[in-house]
Amino acid sequence: MKESEKNTAPEKVLTRKDITKLGWRSSLLQASFNYERMQSGGFLLAQMDCLKKIYKDDKEGLSEAMTDNLEFINTHPNLVGFLMGLLVSLEEAKENRSTIKGLKVALFAPLAGIGDAIFWFTILPIVAGISASMAMSGSIVGPLLFFAVYLSIFILRVAWTHAGYNLGLKAVDTLREYSGIISKVATILGVTVIGGLIASYVHISLLPEIVINASKTVSIQKDFLDKIFPNILPFTYTLLMYFFLKKKKMSPVVLIAATFGLAILLSFLGIL
Repeated sequence: MKESEKNTAPEKVLTRKDITKLGWRSSLLQASFNYERMQSGGFLLAQMDCLKKIYKDDKEGLSEAMTDNLEFINTHPNLVGFLMGLLVSLEEAKENRSTIKGLKVALFAPLAGIGDAIFWFTILPIVAGISASMAMSGSIVGPLLFFAVYLSIFILRVAWTHAGYNLGLKAVDTLREYSGIISKVATILGVTVIGGLIASYVHISLLPEIVINASKTVSIQKDFLDKIFPNILPFTYTLLMYFFLKKKKMSPVVLIAATFGLAILLSFLGIL
């Protein structure tokens, strides 16, 4: 980076205390959980103090940051501080909005997978098994051990937040230099993640079967659709919802209600 560019770099406004506070506030991630945008409300709420301090009187900049942070996100509560720290460091450096959004979309799903594997499927089940065994033997150490491990995991979210923030500060120059490439790669990865989420969250299966003879019945779903184009119905329905949201500007609440209504009606008719 040229010397003139360094001199015009945005001033650092967040302190270590602000990042520590952000780490504690990351526990608000699921304070506003909903099935439209999952954890987005809590994700924004946790960062609001930092965003207000960064943008000060820049209402337009704050509005854009808030809008981006209210987009769909579903990640791990214990590791979300790392993502928040990284993103606020980029907000502080006034990075390109597409780069910030791209990194958010690219990282939240992998962090969810890593967190589930480490915490829910490994550490806590093992510690719970050991603690339960000790408790059944009449030892008070069992529950105290589990509480201590769980509390340590909770406190570590502050360390993750500082790690993400410091990583963002160190990577700002690189991100600025390669922002176009990073944004494109992050967008591609984000689209891939969303595609995986469609297959994981949207399930549509047709029940009708075609009777060929007494010993042969063909399932429209398993023997026809799944073999030609697996998950074509969830894919099509998701694109239809996207069309209504983007092109027709319909309310997500209306579309959710319509989805429930269709599911009940078609289930009653024996179609789904």
